[in-house]
Amino acid sequence: MEKIYFIVNPNAKNGSCREIWRKVEAELETMDIPYLAFFTERAGHASELTESIARKLSGRQAVITAVGGDGTLHEVVNGAAAYPNLIIGFIPGGSGNDFSRGFSIPKKAAEALRLVMHQSNSRTSEIDIGKIQHKELQETYFMNNMGVGFDAAVAKESNESRMKLLLNRVSLGRLVYVYILAKKLLTFRTIPLHLIIDGREFHYDDAWFVTVSNQPYYGGGMKIAPEALPDDGILDVTVVHRLSRWKLLLVFASVFWGKHTRFKEVEQYTGKSITIESPEGVLAHADGEAIGHTPMKIHVCPKALRILTGKNNPGHTEELKINDCH
Repeated sequence: MEKIYFIVNPNAKNGSCREIWRKVEAELETMDIPYLAFFTERAGHASELTESIARKLSGRQAVITAVGGDGTLHEVVNGAAAYPNLIIGFIPGGSGNDFSRGFSIPKKAAEALRLVMHQSNSRTSEIDIGKIQHKELQETYFMNNMGVGFDAAVAKESNESRMKLLLNRVSLGRLVYVYILAKKLLTFRTIPLHLIIDGREFHYDDAWFVTVSNQPYYGGGMKIAPEALPDDGILDVTVVHRLSRWKLLLVFASVFWGKHTRFKEVEQYTGKSITIESPEGVLAHADGEAIGHTPMKIHVCPKALRILTGKNNPGHTEELKINDCH
């Protein structure tokens, strides 16, 4: 078996990811699996580590496995986006774990590790990722979703909240999103947004948020884009606008089951190229991580990332692809 590379965020889930890694490491040593582990020390470090590993591989195929939350995986994906020889694995160790929901990756570390150790073509999927170009002159990739407006404000405050630390101690960290959502609901002001989706233009005077999704889940289990597929070459756009604060609460109460789409104030589109503009800069997130402010240009990168998943992928092909998004 080829050597497996692990990028571990020991601080994920209020530090409990350290214990998860200890269990993973013990299993690797018991089974005599060759591996190298690297530990993140700051924001952005996982991306740097991934790129460093990729350069040293010089095009040879390898598995890099993120051990942490969706934020850790987000960084690994951004480091891996330009290297089609990399296959990405994931062992959930965070509080939200929307990626593991969307791709049938077991919650238990031992079971997730088996996906990584027992690699086969039936367990390798080629998925789309989204590429965001924003006015800070940066490019950011996302594997789950990105959003502008209310959901970005909630995500940012959730990541910075001391409440998240408290809830993580009792394994309820995902509820911090709901707590912050209710809190922000009282103060957030709707915003004017202009969207261009594959050349079609849409204007909203009082939008709460717009989310661009590559798979259904975000915010710790909310099924924001029920029809989103990660390997269909398109992105799903959800716009919520022109409703009262209390009706927005009803929308979010139904989003866990994907029933929010029945509200007339929730509009959905699909497209390959999306531009989001606003008269003033509005906060945006990618995979729950704040990335700056509008304007944002988003493009789909079809089948640009290879991952190990619990789902069989009917679209899997043997040949590695160089994507024109790179």
